[in-house]
Amino acid sequence: MAGITNADFLKKVIPYGFNVATLGGYSLDAPTIDASKKIIERGRSEFDFPLSEIFTHIENEVESIKKVHNNVKVSANVRATTAQPIIDVGNIKDLDIVEINCHCRQKEILDIGCGQKMLNRQDLGDFISDVVDNVNSEVSVKIRANVEGTDTLKLASLIEDSGADYLHVDAMKKGVFEADWELLTEICNNVNIKVIGNNSVNSQVNLQKMIDTGVDGFSIARSVISGNLDFNITDF
Repeated sequence: MAGITNADFLKKVIPYGFNVATLGGYSLDAPTIDASKKIIERGRSEFDFPLSEIFTHIENEVESIKKVHNNVKVSANVRATTAQPIIDVGNIKDLDIVEINCHCRQKEILDIGCGQKMLNRQDLGDFISDVVDNVNSEVSVKIRANVEGTDTLKLASLIEDSGADYLHVDAMKKGVFEADWELLTEICNNVNIKVIGNNSVNSQVNLQKMIDTGVDGFSIARSVISGNLDFNITDF
């Protein structure tokens, strides 16, 4: 995530110790693609692919990574207003994980009920289950923690009960410039689903804090892109 997630970039960073590479986030249907275009128009860098090209693009990116790193899982983070386009991606050959984006907070995405607005859907559990029941890949759900009007712990349980394989948590806390370590610990203590921690993994000190929460794994984006990591990921 964080702006650079194409296959060429991921193939360069995988050897530094990553066992999952995430492509995206991609917009998969007309509403989300239109929203992405509006984001681009106001100067934000977003992924913009026509509906006629997006699925082929993802398929080619997956194939490109697998040719070089066939022992690494490839994930695609995607957003759509309905489950079917996500199901279509989850059945792409050799894609290991399809990740439902309940995380993006760009206004244009929120206005169509996607991104973190998904967390307010009354049918979120059914939406996730529909994907789980109809794909060949594993399913991850990426959420933003501490979103106003939501209960992150209840959402974690709902996502687990819906059959997802992974819960990917951006442990953001409003007004705080570090991850919400306490919330991550609470989540890990209350669910059996594999929890992937995200946010603030930018130093060896913070990485140890992340590991101490009990997460099954952690994700890094901006610190990898910036080249500012002060530790070797293979040590963990």
